Amino acid sequence: MFKYFPHTEEDIKQMLKKVGVNSIDDLFKDIPKQILEKAKYDLKDGISEHQLIKEMEEIASLNKGLKVFRGAGAYDHYTPSVIPFLVSRGEFATSYTPYQPEVSQGTLQYIFEFQSYVCELTGMDASNASVYDGATAAAEAMFMATGATRKNKILVSKTVNPRTIDVIKTYAHFRGIEVLLVAEKDYETVKDFDAEDIAGMIVQYPNYYGIIEDYKELIDKVHEARGLVIMISDLQSLAVLKSPGELGADIAVGDGQSLGIPLQFGGPYVGYMATTSKYVRRLPGRICGVTKDVDGKRAFVLTLQAREQHIRREKANSNICSNQSLMALWVTIYLSVMGKSGMEKINEVCYNNASYLKEKLLKTKHFKEVYNKPFIKEFVLEANFDYKKVEDVLLDKGYLTGLHIGDNKILFAVTEKYDKKEIDKFVEVLENAI
Repeated sequence: MFKYFPHTEEDIKQMLKKVGVNSIDDLFKDIPKQILEKAKYDLKDGISEHQLIKEMEEIASLNKGLKVFRGAGAYDHYTPSVIPFLVSRGEFATSYTPYQPEVSQGTLQYIFEFQSYVCELTGMDASNASVYDGATAAAEAMFMATGATRKNKILVSKTVNPRTIDVIKTYAHFRGIEVLLVAEKDYETVKDFDAEDIAGMIVQYPNYYGIIEDYKELIDKVHEARGLVIMISDLQSLAVLKSPGELGADIAVGDGQSLGIPLQFGGPYVGYMATTSKYVRRLPGRICGVTKDVDGKRAFVLTLQAREQHIRREKANSNICSNQSLMALWVTIYLSVMGKSGMEKINEVCYNNASYLKEKLLKTKHFKEVYNKPFIKEFVLEANFDYKKVEDVLLDKGYLTGLHIGDNKILFAVTEKYDKKEIDKFVEVLENAI
């Protein structure tokens, strides 16, 4: 690696003087020496821009293009070429949070369109202007539920993505909220649980194992206890499933990554939050709306800014003040390009591909079925061989295979990106690796 500093010695000197230190090393004096000693790097002298670009291209060329048969919350869907072209335009890529609505009409418009799409897919009355990702959206929804009910206990189904549960627990820890996990049976949420004195319950739809659960009984039970139902959903799947609103959920959250956002090593993604009119003022962040100006022309405004941290500070229900605006635009363009029929077609292809892969894997006699329940693009099989060993071999062959979730159970996912020929090749490579 090489050092590359864009600042002159004089620049550095002035900046250090401004912050009141004598050297760059002074900026790190609070870090224990034993940690700093482990962080020594063999850096060469500075190089030219041309040399730097060449070095970075050589490093980038080491990346492998993988065929992905894994989901678990991040899905390898196709990205229409028009999206990165439009999103990378300067007026979008350099924009920031619209603090001055009157001069941010373009930004406000696409945020308004994003909200509208989220409401249409979730069946909810209102959506905010996006949040960081699906996991933090679920945690923020927990705050909404505890704030609305003034209760301090939240139920979380064990069929929720474990990484999301980790985030929920972390958020809850710093608020003193009690998180109780509801057991699962046969990869679905157990319907017999204690709903007494709860703020609400968090479920996932389709769940972590890809199953489309029937939550009617659960939702009725939580509502009888005067709790709120928070439903985490994959937006892509909601194009063909009953919406959270239709099912009776109070808050719908999740990630928009499946709507054409590339995997890109785990982010950035975009979370969404939507709710009924009753709880709209508890949504964190802001809500963009449309009105008319003094000349009668259409104008976009910040209709509601529930950013109470301006006044209440640490007592605020939420401290979210930013949104994933650029990623929200990405999702908005994707939905506009695909349309209703396109979204339905993608889910149809995903289902056909996933069903085909499941059938092919079962025919190898190296897997057995774990559940026989409705799914769209994700399912679990049990392997009868050392899967960890095969996983490494497949990675070397250019495949990111299904996720090992314990007890030799493997969570596979397939999207519209792969046809039957590619699926056949994947199964062939897997069989040869066993």
